Amino acid sequence: SSHSTTTTMGIRKKTTKNPPVLSHEFVIQNHADIVSCVAMVFLLGLMFEVSPVHMLNGVLVLGVGGDDTAVNHFHHGIKDLATVFFYMLVAIIMHAIIQEYVLDKINRKKHFSKTKHSKFNESGQLSAFYLFSFGWGTSILLSENFLSNPVTLWEGYPHTLMPFQMKFYFICQLGYWLHALPELYFQKTKKEDIPRQLVYIALYLVHIAGAYILNLNRLGLVLLVLHYFIELLFHVSRLIYFSNENRQTGFTIWAVLFVLGRLLTLSLSVLTVGFGLATAENQGFDWSAGNFNVLFVRITVLAAICLTQAFMMWKFINFQLRRWREHAQAQTLKKKQVPSKSKSKKDKANGVNGVSHGADSPRARKEKSS
Repeated sequence: SSHSTTTTMGIRKKTTKNPPVLSHEFVIQNHADIVSCVAMVFLLGLMFEVSPVHMLNGVLVLGVGGDDTAVNHFHHGIKDLATVFFYMLVAIIMHAIIQEYVLDKINRKKHFSKTKHSKFNESGQLSAFYLFSFGWGTSILLSENFLSNPVTLWEGYPHTLMPFQMKFYFICQLGYWLHALPELYFQKTKKEDIPRQLVYIALYLVHIAGAYILNLNRLGLVLLVLHYFIELLFHVSRLIYFSNENRQTGFTIWAVLFVLGRLLTLSLSVLTVGFGLATAENQGFDWSAGNFNVLFVRITVLAAICLTQAFMMWKFINFQLRRWREHAQAQTLKKKQVPSKSKSKKDKANGVNGVSHGADSPRARKEKSS
């Protein structure tokens, strides 16, 4: 009977904690279900072919791949905004699934502190996304032979026509980084963390959207795959570090690859935009044809990439300096503690000897005075 009362009391307690409908707490707790309902409205539209998912196919262009084979290619358009919004909803749902069924279960077992808890969740979510995006992006690069023939990065610009996989990749990338904005609210992100997260979300959105709109999708894809691989290594290293703080080899490998990644990004950007497009025949600005190969656009693109790489290197150097400083402080503290410990041991030993011999004992002092 006592067990039943405790369970009923538990149930009653739980029901009283239910937040009022449409309150902030209610929306945060049930945001995945609410978003799923909105996504279902879009999917119902498939039955009537008015869904934004169909808008991905609304800009279809047929290209002949051989004698009797046809290859479907796509170009970007205003309808993509609705498709990006739909996949933003999908990203929110996937985020909630990973959080509830994977990360929360690990958190309960490990009993992390509040700071470690939020960092673990961030690294867990980003590791899943970077792994998926890196794998998918690499498969597109291999199938389109961009790596084996780097000249294709600028040859034949503007690259207005894209294979389905490439267009879908950019749509999903934009959807994911847009979903990160409402997630700041859903995940109750600390006020001091919001500016940092807003900066890197904005950088991702500007660079991905810029590459997509300016028809620099091939260069954008190569740089994204490179960047995602390095970021994946960092977040996996951080997850390993949280499970065992002695394992820090991953950070060292990441530090080397981070610097090499910045140099490779700058080299590819200068090679493609600075030399490749600058020497191309079709110079000029033509919005309808998707040609943005003018000096102003080229300088703007290179300036944006160079400034971002410089900003990342500055953040990286500060991060490394802080780590070295913390490591040096820890070492000095250890050195200070070692002699003090040994000294205290000696004192204890002397004290024990004194008591045993009775040299400084109260009884001996009394005897001396008498």
